[in-house]
Amino acid sequence: MNNYSQLIEDLKEYNIVLSDEQLNQFDQYFNLLIEWNQKMNLTAITEFNDVCKLHFLDSISACQYFDFTQNDLHIIDIGTGAGFPGIPLKIVFPNLNVTLFDSLQKRLNFLNEVIEQLHLNNDCGKIETVHGRAEDYAAYRNGELREKYDLAVSRAVANLATLSEFCLPYVKVGGQFICYKGEKIFEELPNGKKAIHLLGGRFNDLFEFELPNSDIKRYICVSDKVEKTSKNYPRKAGIPAKNPLC
Repeated sequence: MNNYSQLIEDLKEYNIVLSDEQLNQFDQYFNLLIEWNQKMNLTAITEFNDVCKLHFLDSISACQYFDFTQNDLHIIDIGTGAGFPGIPLKIVFPNLNVTLFDSLQKRLNFLNEVIEQLHLNNDCGKIETVHGRAEDYAAYRNGELREKYDLAVSRAVANLATLSEFCLPYVKVGGQFICYKGEKIFEELPNGKKAIHLLGGRFNDLFEFELPNSDIKRYICVSDKVEKTSKNYPRKAGIPAKNPLC
């Protein structure tokens, strides 16, 4: 097994102590990530310590601002890619019910292998993958997943306005939308707030922090779902990215 002493130390900042089983799951995840990355483009970050800090720890960092220990919590990870933040959150909080959503089937094949090898489906919470465009599955006309989730999360997918149109239609009234952002969030925020309002949301807060034992700045943007999203949103596939709201 790889040496996870730094990740263990970092997670103390979040009052998280990993069991031996969880450490083994992270180790399996890392090994599968590197193995599959040789066959397809999953991540440009492959050095062990960087993966732990910039992928694993960063994914878990939202626990500072949201209680993931709640019972019967249903989360959708939009544009999950190589499984961030959904897989690390599921490892640390096995009670979660997680839907990993992505438009590329190859990535979901990798994630299905991760789910199987790590035995992430358990009696406490389930995890599944869904292939498709975010705009299609949340559309009013055929949205089986529309407004079904307590929380939507997304990391490094699109600007805030576009991302809000991808994510907020999946969140039930009373739920939240959390996105992981870099410093560009400040230029995205004015239009993003307007889009969030149009989509039935209300901007809650923007949290700035540094990843533990580093000078790496991160931002967590939190929005509340206060009313149902208009049936006009999301617009047809491709439009939110080409023509963001506001």
